[in-house]
Order: sequence, then C-alpha cells, then structure tokens
Amino acid sequence: MPKWRINIGLGLYVALEQRGDAHNRSNSPHGVLRTDNPKLPATISVLPAASTLPSPVTEEEHTQMAKEPAVTAVPVADQEGQTVQNNFAQSVTPWDVKGAEVDGVKQDIDYDKLFKKFGTRRIDEEMLERFTKVTGHAPHLFLRRGIFFSHRDLGVILDRHEQGKPFYLYTGRGPSRGHMHIGHMLPFLFCKWLQDVFDVPLVVQLTDDEKFLYKPELKAEQTYEYALATVREIAAIGFKPEKTFIFSDMGHMGGAFYLNVLKISRCITFSMARSSFGYTDSDHIGKIHFPCIQAAPAFCSTFPSIFGNRTDIPCLIPCGIDQDPYFRLTRDVAKPLKYKKPSLIHSQFLPALQGGTTKMSSSVDNSAIFMDDSPNKIKSKINGNAFSGGPTSLEELRKFGSNPDVDISYRYMTYFVEDDQELADLAVSYRKGEITSGEMKARCIKVLQDFIGSFQERERSITDDDVKNFMDPDYPRHFACLAKK
Repeated sequence: MPKWRINIGLGLYVALEQRGDAHNRSNSPHGVLRTDNPKLPATISVLPAASTLPSPVTEEEHTQMAKEPAVTAVPVADQEGQTVQNNFAQSVTPWDVKGAEVDGVKQDIDYDKLFKKFGTRRIDEEMLERFTKVTGHAPHLFLRRGIFFSHRDLGVILDRHEQGKPFYLYTGRGPSRGHMHIGHMLPFLFCKWLQDVFDVPLVVQLTDDEKFLYKPELKAEQTYEYALATVREIAAIGFKPEKTFIFSDMGHMGGAFYLNVLKISRCITFSMARSSFGYTDSDHIGKIHFPCIQAAPAFCSTFPSIFGNRTDIPCLIPCGIDQDPYFRLTRDVAKPLKYKKPSLIHSQFLPALQGGTTKMSSSVDNSAIFMDDSPNKIKSKINGNAFSGGPTSLEELRKFGSNPDVDISYRYMTYFVEDDQELADLAVSYRKGEITSGEMKARCIKVLQDFIGSFQERERSITDDDVKNFMDPDYPRHFACLAKK
C-alpha cells in the first residue's frame, strides 16, 4: 500500500500505486476507485459520448474548445442515439453542483470525470512524496485521504519553496448569509495548515459583490455585513493579521486592485467568458465582468502593500473544484499580462446531509451544518436528515451490514477525525453490522459538536479591532522571503 494514501473502504481514500495509474469506477454510489482494469483511461469525459477533449487540456485549448454552456445538465443518449429523458450528465460549475441522473436515479459526484473535463492533474503518490521531501511535513489528512485531490502546477510551488523563492496563498469566500457551514471551512482549515508549513502570506477575497450580482434577493448592504461576519469566522480558525489580509471587494476595490481588474478585462472576450461559464444574452453585464474581479488577487501586483512593486511572485489557490473555470481564464491571461500563472489545488465537496448527489448549501438550511448551530441543532440535523443508506431493520443490519461509503455521518468524520485507525475500525464494524446507523450518527454528532463548540468559543474572543487589522491593507506584514528573487 502506498505510504500516504490509506484505503479503509471509503471512496474518498484513493489508493494509487504509481503516477498515472489507470482507474475504473465501481458501481458503489460513492464511486470507489479500482485498479483492476489497467487498460481503461485514467479519466472519463463528463460530456456526452459524441464529444471529446484531448487530455491533458491546456487552459488555452479549453478556452477555445469549450462549446457547451457550463451551467446546463446534458441529456445522455442511449446506444441507439435516442435521448433518455431520465438520464442527465453531472453538472459541476461555480453555481450548480449535482451528480448525474441515470434511469431516474441520482448519482454521487464522479470526481474522476472532472480530470478530463477540466484538464487538471491528480494529486498522486509521487506528488505527496515530493511534498513530504520538500517541506519535511507529512501530508495533511485532506491530502492523504484524497479530499484535496486535483491540482494545476503544484510542482511549480514546491520547486519555488525548495529554491527559497517566495509565493503566497489565495483563497476566498462568497458571503451569502451571516455564517459559514462546515463545508466552507475546508479551504480555510487547509490554508491555515499550508501557511504554517510554508510560512507565507495569505490573501482572502470576500466576494460580497458577486453575491449581490448573482442573488437578486440580497441587498448590497446585506452582503457587505455578511462579509464582516465572515472575517470573524476566518480569524477564529487561528489566522494572524501579520500574515493574512482579508478584504471585501466592496470595501477594497480601487488602486492596484482595480488596475489589474481593468488589465484582465481587456484580455477576456465575451466569447471566452461565455464558453467558460455559459453566459447567455439575458445575463446582466455585472455577471459577465465578475471573473475579472476574482482573477485579480491571483497576481501579486494587486497587493503592493505586501509585495511592493514585484510582479514575479505566483500564488497557490486552494479552492473547490467548481471554482476552476475562473482560474483557467486567469491562467490564460497571465501570459499576455506578463504575470506568473497561479497554481491551484482543488478539493472535493462536503456532501449535503441528504447524500453525495450534491454539495452542502447555505441556501438549503436542512442540507447543512452551520458554524453557529447549537449542540442540540447539530444533533437534530444529523439524526433527522443525515442519509445512511443502510438496512431498514436491525435484523438485516446484523446479517448484511451497512456501507460506510454512502453513510453521510461516516463521510463527515473523514473530514474532521484525524485518527486513520479509528475511521478504519468504524468502517469495518459498520460493514459487519456491528455498529448501527444510530451509533454512527451519535459518533458524528459528538465530533461536530466538539469542532463547532471549540470554534464558537474562539470566535467570541475576536474583537472589532481584530477585524479591522485583518482588513487593513497597510497592517504590518513582513516576510523575509519576499526580498528574494
């Protein structure tokens, strides 16, 4: 078994023998990967059978070749070429995430298909071993369990760190309500760990403008208030203002930031934006222009108070895989602007309480566990809404066991329980029918109550001055590595 990937029967744990191994997907609803057919390609297109894309796909090629709107589900044709009305391909875009539908049955998100659709690379054992060698740190549980599973040019960042050259981290959040849910925490938890490992600056973009543009029910004043609340939550994770700049687009737009937005906007045609995002003639111009705003923080010249006049410092962007279309365009425009291309590392989605066919959403309260939920509310949501997929009777459970790969309570614990052996033991016992779904839920409830309770205690200690310091572009942030070319 590879050193860092630990396969305990969960689909999130992908065992790879060597770089480039081919995999095929079993019939498990969660999509456990197997290596028993080495002749199959490592990635399978998410598009209809008649459509093909070369793999790997460069950003430039993808921009030119993407013909279909990115936001629509595509009917799947049967072998005779007739459209099967109950069959739809999965959709993974910045605004819509849902699994395929086959014969009327909704499927879990198939992450393997995204490698070919987006043209990204798998984070394989070779990459994890290189990470350990370069940093001296064992991979985070999100890496070794395949939760952060895909990348663009992560090797470039490791090369720079090995050579003593600087880079920075960039991530973001679209504040559409007052509190994040546990799925929103993933990139921030990972960024905190990366920042500790590499000792680099982090910039966090709060896209309150984007939420105003895309959610007509929200007022601009609301989204800005949500952004301020989000600063408190990010600070409670443990970041320090000496290393972290958090900004609201509404509050910070101007100067070098806006100058880069303008430069980027002149490089992106409407045709390019439409092919990447599926915009139509009915979409207002604010939506069409927004990708330029999300792209700008990927270039260090957007932050002269941190990087001075330098334009040669790249960033690493931890984000959900659904955000990749923004940064494909960003990488395309980097060359004509003579900037460094950003590198990316993509995460899977934390599934909704109802199952892995879609991600947890702030818009659907009973699909999510929020960071302000009380212990009783967490208990109620898990017990009442968390999908288990197991037998309906205790007799059947003892006889046939249950499948942890589809059990939401178990899957949530893979994100928040550090101990691999504990998870492995739970999975084995669940498959044998020794643990009931109620007992699995009880363990998950305790894990989430502890995680969220500790977070809430830290959040209460964040002051208004702390928020101001994080959002002050001129707050002293000094990094010796930035003096190096």
